[in-house]
Amino acid sequence: MTADTAQEFYGRWERLYDLIARRTPGIPALRRRGALACRLEPGDTVVEMGCGTGANLPYLREQVGPDGTVVGIDFTGPVLERARTHTAEYDNVHVVRGDATQPPIGFDADTMDGRADIDAILATFVVGMLADPPGAVDDWCELVGPDGHVVLANAALSDEWYALPVNAVFRAVVVLSTPPTTKLRYEGQPHRRLDEKIAGAHSRLRERSSAVADETHVFGVVRLTGGRLE
Repeated sequence: MTADTAQEFYGRWERLYDLIARRTPGIPALRRRGALACRLEPGDTVVEMGCGTGANLPYLREQVGPDGTVVGIDFTGPVLERARTHTAEYDNVHVVRGDATQPPIGFDADTMDGRADIDAILATFVVGMLADPPGAVDDWCELVGPDGHVVLANAALSDEWYALPVNAVFRAVVVLSTPPTTKLRYEGQPHRRLDEKIAGAHSRLRERSSAVADETHVFGVVRLTGGRLE
């Protein structure tokens, strides 16, 4: 998926995407768990890569409190406008347009100048859209530095005993969400490519971390990996 195609796709469907992101059974609990896995303390700074319509940002703000800083980064204009609307009540939540692989961070989130210390990075349902997920994880680890945390949450094929019907639904969702959605056939299998990207990203985070927490959620479809960096 090219950046232009992804921006057009998510820009066109941002209302439906927002509804799915907030109302799908099990997903709000997952988002709260992802925020907890960042191991934040009041006053910390956390960055979400690919924040979408901002569904995670209130949970992150709960963790850092009014004295902390939350920065959400995404590259799709209409999606970001919805994120700004959802977080307008918080003066310490900042939504910035940018690429998760070349994030416009290293600034002070209040003055947009200088450098900010980043305590954690969260990325949910993002690495499958990147050309080089392990490379992106390396970059995020460098931004956070030793003793910081990086947390990934992504959908992949389930390994549970009841996986057959769950994976059938998962494959259908992946195909329908792979632009252009009007195609009946794709070269290769989109869900397999997605699985490979996610496995590579989560494996790289484990390699870079001194402490790792691995969990599965939503019928075994969602993988959550949190790592404290060495």
